[in-house]
Amino acid sequence: MANRPFEAYLDQLNVITMILPMHYYNGQSERFFLELDAEMMELEMIDKVQIEDGVKYTCYTPIVPEFGRPHIVLDERLMRTDLQIGGVIRTSEFDDLFYYDGSDLGASYTKEATRFRLWAPTATEVFVKYRPANSEEGLYTKMFRRDQGVYDALVPGDLAGAYYQYHLRVNNHWKEAGDPYAKAISLHSEWSCVLDEDKVTVSTHSLPPFSSPLDAIIYEASIRDFSMHPDSGMQHKGKYLAFMEKKTSGRFGQSTGVAYLKELGITHLELLPFNDFFGVSDTQPHANYNWGYNPLYFNVPEGSYSSDPKGPHTRVIELKRMIESLHEEGIRVIMDVVYNHVYIRETSAFERIVPGYFFRQDEFGRPSNGTGVGNDFASERKMARKFIIDSLQYWLTTYNVDGFRFDLMGILDIETMNEAKKMVDRLKPGCILLGEGWQLNTALAKELKANVANQAKLPGIAQFNDWFRDTIKGSTFNLYDHGFALGRETLSHEAFQVAGGSIGFGNRQGLFLQPDQSVNYVESHDNYTLWDKLEACFPGEVEGNKKRQRLATAMVLLSQGIPFLHSGQEFFRTKFGVENSYTSSDTINQLDWNRQYENGSTVKFIKGLIQIRKHHEAFRLKSAQEIRRHLIKGASDGGSLVLLLSNVGEYGEWQEILLVFHPSPYKSKVTLPSRPSPWKVIVEDEVAGVAVLREASDYLEIEPISVLVCVQSK
Repeated sequence: MANRPFEAYLDQLNVITMILPMHYYNGQSERFFLELDAEMMELEMIDKVQIEDGVKYTCYTPIVPEFGRPHIVLDERLMRTDLQIGGVIRTSEFDDLFYYDGSDLGASYTKEATRFRLWAPTATEVFVKYRPANSEEGLYTKMFRRDQGVYDALVPGDLAGAYYQYHLRVNNHWKEAGDPYAKAISLHSEWSCVLDEDKVTVSTHSLPPFSSPLDAIIYEASIRDFSMHPDSGMQHKGKYLAFMEKKTSGRFGQSTGVAYLKELGITHLELLPFNDFFGVSDTQPHANYNWGYNPLYFNVPEGSYSSDPKGPHTRVIELKRMIESLHEEGIRVIMDVVYNHVYIRETSAFERIVPGYFFRQDEFGRPSNGTGVGNDFASERKMARKFIIDSLQYWLTTYNVDGFRFDLMGILDIETMNEAKKMVDRLKPGCILLGEGWQLNTALAKELKANVANQAKLPGIAQFNDWFRDTIKGSTFNLYDHGFALGRETLSHEAFQVAGGSIGFGNRQGLFLQPDQSVNYVESHDNYTLWDKLEACFPGEVEGNKKRQRLATAMVLLSQGIPFLHSGQEFFRTKFGVENSYTSSDTINQLDWNRQYENGSTVKFIKGLIQIRKHHEAFRLKSAQEIRRHLIKGASDGGSLVLLLSNVGEYGEWQEILLVFHPSPYKSKVTLPSRPSPWKVIVEDEVAGVAVLREASDYLEIEPISVLVCVQSK
């Protein structure tokens, strides 16, 4: 109805709310009726409240209005208005009534016909508009309402590559929407596309199930940043194809690209979002830059990374081949997923199809904004949760990814995350789940949030450890704050706690219950790189800053928990002082492979630390109980953190392992625990690895800002 005399909303299954403006008889009506075919049923008035610019009436209806068909509400003057779907969509009764557990939402293709299924329980009419490949003519097919609010249409003929949209009427308004379950799309994300799965099949390379998240060494990178530098040695700059170039080298002949990653020894490559996102043109990607945290289509690869974004199949094939090519090199892929929000709520397919359902509202009915981007995805609602689980399963089974990193996981709810964990464990044992469990001000009860405070309810799901980060490098939100590795020796006890997996020792409460919940890091794509922070804190101290960064990175790699490295951290990556580079140029964001060559000795040092971590399981103790049994904090005089992994022969060839992390700019000494045989030094100055460098018995001198590791064989 173009001009409603007043508004009527179904706010609960049996409750209708009327809003009468003051210009309509001063907002006064005595009676309201619901039109049921040829009859009218009077509603029972429950409440009447004066509101700004009108009067609000709450009425009880003994008959639940039928969803999927229009209804008319009248007052005693027989003035008519259409009944709109209101707050009822946010009730548990609505969730229970319309939950659909089928696995066939979206476009299901066969050569003979394509079936379209759309969950739209509040719509009264739905059409699918489709345009066959190589045709500009749009055709419409009516969709029929089925159980649980699903609309269905079977369109005969071979629609492979056809573009489509949904046209639907909700609350008497016609809207167009893409398909949230689309597996392929047109150029610039304008249309959803029917995908013939047989045309995008690639050979898979099976890797054995991964043993434990604690055995992972995660390396975070952006698909674009990885190859963009002029001296990267990769031909397909900024593309999926760059990761298929196996033996690339830089200006000085050094290994770059995937060959370098393999030599470095990482186990998992975590890639910033590669599902379809807003912010970069498909056809002119160099005109803009974006990390990819503006999701559009959640189940479709990003077009700007493809060699042919106009072809909906190409990006699918290239991404699949990229992942399998990495698998061939023994490198697993973690996908950065952004289910906490959409790019723009108002224009998203979710909001157009079921207005108000997929996004949280605060106590005043406004969009919840814990994400800071204008909307929070309501993962606690059944069909929102189902979408997340279905999407994760699709990436897991169709693209063969090996893990998921959840952006702003604290927006999501605990049940959704545990359902995700259950699903990945069933389909791919060893699949890693990790996320940002920050405390965020979203409209969800605090006991339901999937954040660090509720880590006890999220077993087996790892979380980024800000306690580790801020203890070792200093506050991320205060550029000039010094952590332990930056010389703040008074943090030695805190450093011991986080190096032990943040599980809690003595009287100190831990952040986590088990070490596999802790992602240890000092640098990521967010905020300043560690090098840029060091340059700000200690301007001009180039060699000293290199030592500080080596020390901090060594603590990441040799601590209990899951180590996480930001790409280029091992060769002092800089973003030239830009804190938030999500839309900065390639000059700022690209991985500078010349720095990798220039800092080859440090790269070799980090490679040696990775080798040590892999070599002995004492660095990867699986339980809090084992850590407390074997990890001892030693005494030190010069501000060092001294750790002893004692009686660890059952985990590898060394019976005793002594680690010394020394942040002081002055030399010091450490007294070696008395043992029958000399200690063997395997890490000293800028040298690290499993080979013995020298032996010592009574004490060792420690160089300024350095790491020392000694071992005793069984």
